[in-house]
Amino acid sequence: MVMFWVAILAVSLLLYVLLDGFDLGVGILFGRTGDEARRHAMLSAVAPIWDGNETWLVVAGVILWGAFPAVYATLFSAFYLPLLLMLAGLILRGVAFEYRYKTERMRWIWDASFAGGSLVAAFMQGMTVGALVEGLPITNGQYTGGEFGWFSAFAVLCGIGLCLGYSLLGACWLVRKCEGDVREEAYRLIPYLSAGLLAFLVIVFVYALAENLRVMHRWLERPYLFFFPAIGVIAALVAAESVRSRRDEVPYHMVALIFAAAFGTLAISFWPYMIPFSITIEEAAAPHSSLAFMFWGEGLFVFPLMLIYTVISYTVFRGKVRPTAGHY
Repeated sequence: MVMFWVAILAVSLLLYVLLDGFDLGVGILFGRTGDEARRHAMLSAVAPIWDGNETWLVVAGVILWGAFPAVYATLFSAFYLPLLLMLAGLILRGVAFEYRYKTERMRWIWDASFAGGSLVAAFMQGMTVGALVEGLPITNGQYTGGEFGWFSAFAVLCGIGLCLGYSLLGACWLVRKCEGDVREEAYRLIPYLSAGLLAFLVIVFVYALAENLRVMHRWLERPYLFFFPAIGVIAALVAAESVRSRRDEVPYHMVALIFAAAFGTLAISFWPYMIPFSITIEEAAAPHSSLAFMFWGEGLFVFPLMLIYTVISYTVFRGKVRPTAGHY
């Protein structure tokens, strides 16, 4: 039962990163253009599915709360401020999504809110991951780092890196969903975003070696982890070729595969810890009776229904977006 909930949590987090990642990326790129027609097309590319994407974050939070309460309590103690800012960013962009169509004179405020909320949410998520990789100050299962124990140069670097990664994912989504100027501009951005992401990965690797982060030792202990970077390299090469030949459907799937490979690398690097090198899966798990009780709700109904809903929504709203006169 414990492994069941670990698997469900991993799938929920990965789906959130892949799905909400691209619409956060579109939000970040949204701030680059002042052309209303382009902005309208960009919003139309994510309008039918953005709120469903964010639901996977709620699913992951519920699983942590019910199945791994020790991790839930520790993470919220450590990341109270960044999680609050992340949620504020997600709320702001959701409100801006609707309000920008209700006003003309003040539309610039909601446009800035949509782009800014997307940027803040992505940056805080990256900082959270960076702080976990670097290691949190935890003593006897309790967070002891204070309000800013999560803050470091490495965490900031990871925040910037995730913004670049989400922007790349968003650009690939725009290539897949849009036509005309928006598609061509996304194609022009992809090489620059890819170069920025590559530079980020090199800097992170050098930093980890220089600081002798504990996660690097796992790579020596578990050489099979290099399987995931190999997948990422192959996906990057296929993505580069598809961008060169203008195959609209391929880049998004390849970048999503790179994200999945990075997620798999981190997950197995930290195994069997849920909070790296501090709290293991067995230590974090709720009693078996609680896990079994959750199975009949979250496990048997909510999670499968969410998967079905996601598949149906992406099937119904497949293909290129078309200009509309009304609300997205």
